[in-house]
Amino acid sequence: MALNANDRSIAGFTMAGHALVHWFETAIPIFLVVWLAEFDVSIALLGLVVALGYAPFGIGALPGGILADRYGTKRLIVLCLAGMSLAFLVLATSSSIYAIAVGLLLWGIAASIYHPAGLSLISTGVEERGTVFAWHGIAGNAGIALGPFVAATLLIFLDWQYVAAILAAPGLLAVLYGLTAEFEPTAAVEGDVDAGADEALSLSDLVTNSKAMFASAFAIVFVIVTFEGLYYRGMLTYLPEILHGAPAMDGLALPAGLEGIEPADYIYVGLLVVGMAGQYAGGKLTDRIPPARGLAVLFAIFTVLALAFIPVMTMGLWAVVALCGVFGFFLFAIQPFYQNAVAVYTPADSRGLSYGYTYLGEFGLGAASIALGGFVLDVSLGWFFVMIAAFALAGMVLSAALVAGLDWFADSGPAAESATDD
Repeated sequence: MALNANDRSIAGFTMAGHALVHWFETAIPIFLVVWLAEFDVSIALLGLVVALGYAPFGIGALPGGILADRYGTKRLIVLCLAGMSLAFLVLATSSSIYAIAVGLLLWGIAASIYHPAGLSLISTGVEERGTVFAWHGIAGNAGIALGPFVAATLLIFLDWQYVAAILAAPGLLAVLYGLTAEFEPTAAVEGDVDAGADEALSLSDLVTNSKAMFASAFAIVFVIVTFEGLYYRGMLTYLPEILHGAPAMDGLALPAGLEGIEPADYIYVGLLVVGMAGQYAGGKLTDRIPPARGLAVLFAIFTVLALAFIPVMTMGLWAVVALCGVFGFFLFAIQPFYQNAVAVYTPADSRGLSYGYTYLGEFGLGAASIALGGFVLDVSLGWFFVMIAAFALAGMVLSAALVAGLDWFADSGPAAESATDD
């Protein structure tokens, strides 16, 4: 069925927002490589600085959702786009590691608004939600791949400050687009067009609903998602720097005219592009495989892949490229499974709050691996991958517990029944 005018308008607005959040997010690790060379700091200290940006990206999801309910989703998304762009302009004027920390912190606070506000807008304003959610996801994946690709390419020709400023430009254009976009944000909510400020959760409601959720199987799902976030954030943040230092990159002969290109950056971009196929495949498999079982299998694969990086990083170029391609596929294939797990193990009337906690675990608590990874990388590359593998192993064990029916927090409510049916 074709989208109506309101659906198309919301789709365009949220697709732009989702693409730009990840455009900025995945460009930051490319800058990390440059900052290590530019400033006289250890990778441990720079890891802490980058964590300052990524942590509020997830921690702010809960308050971001509450603010979106109270002040309106469109207003909050425009504010998010403006804030992220301003943060990258702050980075563009930075001349010290402290100024970079401020810019990254501002970016994380602004970016945290998008996911709860964008998903809420689609759920209340769009009639053909499935179609728009699909396009919304594709736009996010495009941003994930394009952000580091554009950053790496521009860094061949320009200083990193100019590159940061150029990356801010699409965000500013999106702000102008958002201010002129017209749509009805509650068109799909029958008989409740005033949904918003009057129904924002009070503090007591938030506490009560949260207690109920964490007394169920969702408590295990939340921890599983957190371990996935630790794996995801640690690997994607440091992989560009690790690839730059791989023996396969030493003395790599490039054709005439391409001497300024860093092959490691494009290998990183390539694995993100492959991730689009992984996410599509994962989405298809969620219709056939129970989420807990799929999570257990994928975490087992994660464990093997993390440990495989230890010997492969000392091998030839094509071995590195092949491993990165496989890694990128499975890294994004897991996302539909944990998103579906949240739906299976929570009742429908707590779904919005449960996804807020999901992003808190994935992007907020998951950012701890950036700080930990910096310290471990200062000691040993091998131990870094062992740490990452340990996160995956913990996720596998907890997922296997759900498969085996050991979710002792599960009650006899609708969520538990649906999980049992699967």
